[in-house]
Amino acid sequence: MSLEKSGEKKLRNKNLTVPNAMSVFRILVIPFFAYFFLTDHLAAAVVALLLSGLSDALDGLVARRFNQITELGKMLDPLADKLTQGAVAVCIAIRYPSICPLLFLLVTKELVMLCGACFLLHRGKKPCAAKWYGKVSTTLFYVSMVLIVVMDGFMQVPTEIFNLVSNIALIVTAAFMLYTFVRYFGVFREILRSKDGQYDLNLPEEIRAKKQKP
Repeated sequence: MSLEKSGEKKLRNKNLTVPNAMSVFRILVIPFFAYFFLTDHLAAAVVALLLSGLSDALDGLVARRFNQITELGKMLDPLADKLTQGAVAVCIAIRYPSICPLLFLLVTKELVMLCGACFLLHRGKKPCAAKWYGKVSTTLFYVSMVLIVVMDGFMQVPTEIFNLVSNIALIVTAAFMLYTFVRYFGVFREILRSKDGQYDLNLPEEIRAKKQKP
């Protein structure tokens, strides 16, 4: 007897969503960006970075607008952000040593946040989803990196102007990274101390592909 005859509806994978696909896309773009950038195909590298940044800006909007927020997506989105930011920072630091302090700050921030997330998981708590200040921090990072590459690789601006603009961009980005870290630390403490069941996590259940009716 068919499912239709039995009155059952076909089930679909709840995790197969556009926002999750965007997060996977950002991860897949990373090696292409690194190859283009390190082989001096700067135009292609900038396009790859812009596409990654655009998908990062849109995935949260799509998830909220079409009610496609999933626990898998809450983990994929920050993972894609961290991998992308790390890869971009390393590649650009190879060419522009001036961003090494920002790279150090970025790596330190992400390692601490990763350890915090792992600690919450160990305590059976859900790490928080990306917040608006996290998205702004990521956007500023992308803008700063693209600005540095465009000024040096395409516009050929004078050294004094390049140093001034790039330093301002890096300082603003670093300052907002610190602000973001402080805000996330507050969320971490709130989740850790909370007795609210909404923060409880059954990891195998949350990661497992769930099914729902279309």
